[in-house]
Amino acid sequence: MVCQKDLKIVSHPFQNYLNDLHDKYQSLTLGHVANYIPELAKVDPNLFSICVVTVDGDVYSAGDCSHLFTIQSISKVFVYGQALQDHGRDYLLTRVGVEPTGDAFNSIVLDEKSKRPYNPMVNAGAIATTSLIKGADVTERLNRLLAMFRGYIGRDVYVDISVFTSERATGHRNRAMAHLMLNLA
Repeated sequence: MVCQKDLKIVSHPFQNYLNDLHDKYQSLTLGHVANYIPELAKVDPNLFSICVVTVDGDVYSAGDCSHLFTIQSISKVFVYGQALQDHGRDYLLTRVGVEPTGDAFNSIVLDEKSKRPYNPMVNAGAIATTSLIKGADVTERLNRLLAMFRGYIGRDVYVDISVFTSERATGHRNRAMAHLMLNLA
């Protein structure tokens, strides 16, 4: 099965491997859907897919890959890459560290000395990194990010308004982090 109809179908032993992995782990029920964002709590916990796209553009997939989903925290990796491209490593290191932290992803803890987030993979770091995306205004910065994601994903992307509204209604901790960083900057 292919994730998108416009991608080429590949017959390869790797596809059999993905099918076997999918069959092996599909019944695993150790986790749970995110419930700290009400809209995400509604997601069917039985949805499961694996999709791999090689550097040559070959697509291998198994499971529910045609089902759309929100990218959530995996976006942090790509936004950090865009910020690196916009500003370079040296500047970015003055704003966001690269140190591991044992704290939760939504911790409101900053490095005591530098007053910066420990790394771009925790929410405080992702907020700081996103604020560094170049653009004349918020709309231009958002459009640059959406274009970047379109390039990586290989299809159109959009903001899921119901998830956005749900996160906005419950995202007090993230706003607190943003205000704390503004106050300490």
